Amino acid sequence: MLQKIIGFSLKNKFLILLFTLGIFGYGLFSVFQISIGAVPDITNNQVQVITTSRNLSTQDIEQYITYPVEIEMANLPGVIEIRSISKFGLSVVTIVFEDKVGTYLPRQLIAEKIKTATEKIPEGFGTPEMGPITTGLGEIYQYTLEVKPEFKSRYSVTDLRTIQDWVVKRQLSGIKGVVEINTWGGFLKQYEIAINPASLKAMNISTTDVFTALEKNNSIAGGSYIEKTNQSYFIRGEGKVNSVQDIENIVVKNDLGLPIYIKDIAKVQFGHANRFGAITGNGEGEKVLGQVMMLKGGNSKQVIDDVKLRVAEIEKTLPEGVYINGFLERSELVGKTTFTVAENLILGCLIVIFVVVLLLGNWRSGLVVASVIPLCLLFAISFMNIFGIDANLMSLGAIDFGIIIDGAVIIVEFIAFQIAHKSKHLIGLAKEDRHWKWIKSLIKVLLK
Repeated sequence: MLQKIIGFSLKNKFLILLFTLGIFGYGLFSVFQISIGAVPDITNNQVQVITTSRNLSTQDIEQYITYPVEIEMANLPGVIEIRSISKFGLSVVTIVFEDKVGTYLPRQLIAEKIKTATEKIPEGFGTPEMGPITTGLGEIYQYTLEVKPEFKSRYSVTDLRTIQDWVVKRQLSGIKGVVEINTWGGFLKQYEIAINPASLKAMNISTTDVFTALEKNNSIAGGSYIEKTNQSYFIRGEGKVNSVQDIENIVVKNDLGLPIYIKDIAKVQFGHANRFGAITGNGEGEKVLGQVMMLKGGNSKQVIDDVKLRVAEIEKTLPEGVYINGFLERSELVGKTTFTVAENLILGCLIVIFVVVLLLGNWRSGLVVASVIPLCLLFAISFMNIFGIDANLMSLGAIDFGIIIDGAVIIVEFIAFQIAHKSKHLIGLAKEDRHWKWIKSLIKVLLK
């Protein structure tokens, strides 16, 4: 087999040249297309099913939410392990699959089972949802919303949280490769109605009446359309509350023709939802933090660059005095890692070329051997790009130039020896016979 390969290569030099140029061209293309990261992502193939239920204790979470989800996921094909965590108000079930199953098939199978699991969870206890398609290395960019010193009195932590949820988060979510934007800290703004029990009793109103009035007076409806003078007018019923005053003026009951409003029996004000944690920084009190999560298998360098460009655009739309402070992003680590790997590869390549040329004593032979290094490197990068392997410290650092050129050194040294000494048994033979003699001698050397 080896004899046929060498013979074919000698007879079809042009095809071998085209094949080499093809490897070189696609390798250069892959260099600019391959995903670049700092370290390899060794996270196993897992999917998390997350359920939140703010008012349930740990025992109830385990019994009524975690257990039904685990039972439904137990018989999925390709499952290696199922583990769970039940905390106050939170259930997290992690399902680990075999790597050969892929990323998206397990999520499709789990989505089908979540429907069945939801039916077994009591109504109002929460709805299971799958976690984002990301890993522990997906936390590529973190930032806080800051306020300039002269505007500190204008914005509260609740205001910053509202800006994060409705301005910053929505614009960052459209970036290619970004799978989720998480928000930490601040207060989630909401309307609060503090009912006065004495007023309810005096006016003979129940809390059910209050809930019913609030529900019916906070809705919208469509009324089709009417035609008039060759024009269509679409009918829209707008009944959503937009302010504290709107809620205060909702009618709860009519007593002898006199309306009783919410403001007559309760105090309406802005408040915030219950929370389980907070973010502080630099001894300056509470902060609002955002975290950008990258899609599993994404190009971290490219995604970070896109995020930074979008952040610069978002800052132009923020209220006066508010800005985004990116305090943690991986581009510097990726850049330093890439530089270190590239520097080591180039220095290693030059050292090997110098040693080979020095030992062979023939610069032409040395350059022929050295040409194997970039070709093998481009060949490896091509297949890394095809199979979706990141170029990082581990994958590129594993390249050994000494091993790569071992075969080339043996072949070139043997050919140089034959050319230099002109063996007697080759003299007088036809060119084709001379090739076959060399091939047989070369194979004997390789097999020793």
